[in-house]
Amino acid sequence: MGRYDSPAALAALVQPHQVHRDIYTDPEVFQQEMKHLFANAWVFVGHESQTPNKGDYFSTHIGTQPVIQVRHSTGEIHVLLNRCPHKGTKIVIDRQGNTGKFFRCPYHAWSFKTDGCLLAIPLKKGYQNTGLEEADSGKGMRSVGDVKNYRGFIFARLAEEGMTFEEFFGESLTSLDNMVDRSPAGRLEVVGPPLRYMHHCNWKMLVENQTDTCHPMVAHESSAGTAVKLYEELGLPEGAPKPPAMEIIAPFMSPYEFFEGMGIRTWPNGHGHTGVNHSIHSDYSAIPGYFEALCESYGEEKAKAILDENRHNTVYFPNIMIKGPIQQLRVFIPLAADRTVVESYIYRLVDAPDELTARTAMYNRMINAPTSIVGHDDLEMYERAQEGLMVDGLEWVNIQRLIEEDEDFEVEAVENGTTERQMRNQFHAWVKFMTMGQTAGAAE
Repeated sequence: MGRYDSPAALAALVQPHQVHRDIYTDPEVFQQEMKHLFANAWVFVGHESQTPNKGDYFSTHIGTQPVIQVRHSTGEIHVLLNRCPHKGTKIVIDRQGNTGKFFRCPYHAWSFKTDGCLLAIPLKKGYQNTGLEEADSGKGMRSVGDVKNYRGFIFARLAEEGMTFEEFFGESLTSLDNMVDRSPAGRLEVVGPPLRYMHHCNWKMLVENQTDTCHPMVAHESSAGTAVKLYEELGLPEGAPKPPAMEIIAPFMSPYEFFEGMGIRTWPNGHGHTGVNHSIHSDYSAIPGYFEALCESYGEEKAKAILDENRHNTVYFPNIMIKGPIQQLRVFIPLAADRTVVESYIYRLVDAPDELTARTAMYNRMINAPTSIVGHDDLEMYERAQEGLMVDGLEWVNIQRLIEEDEDFEVEAVENGTTERQMRNQFHAWVKFMTMGQTAGAAE
């Protein structure tokens, strides 16, 4: 029996002002996360534009479970476990493609409709009077417990029962709404494959960092700070427009007061965002024709309201972050307690000027690519922390900046932009979904 087989043992890893290092380092805790947290939470799968045509599929993971997002013959999107019910062979190994009207297992040629239903078995007479129809194997590929297409974004919950999509996300969906509404057509499309980047650290370190506003001016001084210094030394003519690259990178060197004034909003179930009042995306140059296109679609008042919302990073617990003003989504894919793959997607605003997509692509390359000059700063900090947490002298990680007595994470709150409340909010949700459906003494 493992140390962390019981809900009580898992819950004890989180205290109001600190969390135990095993949350980041222990392989058993990681396995419990995959078994409980990523099963009970609603997890991002993909975007509908990645499977636009009937038979199109996209393979990915929910936690460590391989899944397939596929467009069925009815036009509906399904999410299936990527496993043949016969011998367990993965049905697809390509990242994406078109399977036509059915999937065919490469091992014994069992075939399945694109909604997972069993279609045909070679020499099926060999299963007559064996009870295959009643067995799980005879029911086809297994569908994920529940699936929701929200404005083009596909989410799934592995558990057959649990919190509804609406209960899980609540008001936090306003960040996704704003990102989609920035398209005059109210629609987004994925642009190309994501930038993929391996990190030798725990996945939660990346999630926490998205609302850590006390690190940019420190960790990024070597990259953004150097870029700003060189730009100032260059001495461009007075009144010359700031290059787009500088508009992107310079705000990372904003002072603490800037980030304090940004504000942080938290929602129940671990969701939250920086940039309540302003953000590093607030002062980008206007793109000619864009505001006019929004006004034509929404009217001037709503168009202004859409663009005035400049949320920085919105974390959707457990493992994605979106940037509405720059149309980006990052998903943190856990591989092991100390290994995480980051995929950074960008989206095109349908019917908006192409210059917006170009700026988004530039941001992604500069900040999130394996060849970026900013992302390496964060990567170094994550890996230093992963190594440092193995030190035996201190077993707890502090998250008590601007903590308040008896914080209630079941209500929405807006606070100082440098608070660590969102980190505490995430760990409150971590305990909730790690222990959901388990009895306190189940494994004691």
